Amino acid sequence: MFKLVKKLIWVVVVVILLVVALPLFVGWYLSPQDTLEKVDAVVVVSGGDSDKRIEKGVQLWKEGWAKALIFSGAAEEGDVSNAAAMKNIAISHGVPAGAILIEEKSKTTAENAKFTAEIIKEKGYKNMILVTAPYHQRRTYNLFKKELPDVEILNQSAIDESWRKKGWWESNIGRFLTVGELGKIFLNFVQDQGK
Repeated sequence: MFKLVKKLIWVVVVVILLVVALPLFVGWYLSPQDTLEKVDAVVVVSGGDSDKRIEKGVQLWKEGWAKALIFSGAAEEGDVSNAAAMKNIAISHGVPAGAILIEEKSKTTAENAKFTAEIIKEKGYKNMILVTAPYHQRRTYNLFKKELPDVEILNQSAIDESWRKKGWWESNIGRFLTVGELGKIFLNFVQDQGK
């Protein structure tokens, strides 16, 4: 009887630890953050709260972490691509046009990685800082690393008002974004295994 109670207590402790630790692990997993070092370029992927992403990219460039700033994203609507609009905003914040490169063809995160990789390779860049939303960071990193296996990629997320690494489960949008990203990461993994 004592052994059964002892085993039951251990099961309850493990379940409680899983319930507490799993949400924290998921937030940490989706939003990796690396120690900054000087790199060849800061790459900013459009989408979500693009203003915060632009702000983060400009901040990193102004702090001297890279000489080049690359904006990636096609037009959501209208004639001006997200990348061109992001470039214009960065210029208005004091970044010289000559320091900015744009990738205007991508309509998905996989295309952001594919088409931006072409620029990175053409320029001969060896390392970069990748900026996107925190919930989007892991999947974006995975896709960029697939396209650029020999390039060092450092992760630095922009702030996103809809999602928090610690507490993503507290709002409907936080849960929606988290489950969506985990599903897309799993789908990408399954697709890669099929190749």
